Amino acid sequence: MFGKGGGGMGGGMAQLMKQANQMQMKMKKAQEELAKREHEGTAGGEAVKAVVNGDYFVVSIQIQEDVMKSGDAEMLQDLIKAAINDAVDKAKKISQEEMGKITGGLGVPGLF
Repeated sequence: MFGKGGGGMGGGMAQLMKQANQMQMKMKKAQEELAKREHEGTAGGEAVKAVVNGDYFVVSIQIQEDVMKSGDAEMLQDLIKAAINDAVDKAKKISQEEMGKITGGLGVPGLF
């Protein structure tokens, strides 16, 4: 009734579990490698540059001297936010692309 392997847990299920474990190991390795990468975002024609790592933590911020001297705090705050958001967007895009290569675009919940 259930064929070889009895109880319905034949080679198909074992193979599926093996593939799932392999995918999980590949994803973990990819996540570790992605966490080490750095992504640069800019704003205001590169007046502000922000670098974030693959864990989306800010690594550095560079602000051109003339922007600092302008005295426009609100503009500077906006430029900093925009540069950080640009860097985070780039990091997310790269992460999704790399994980998509592993999952085959399955969109596995809880990964991102």
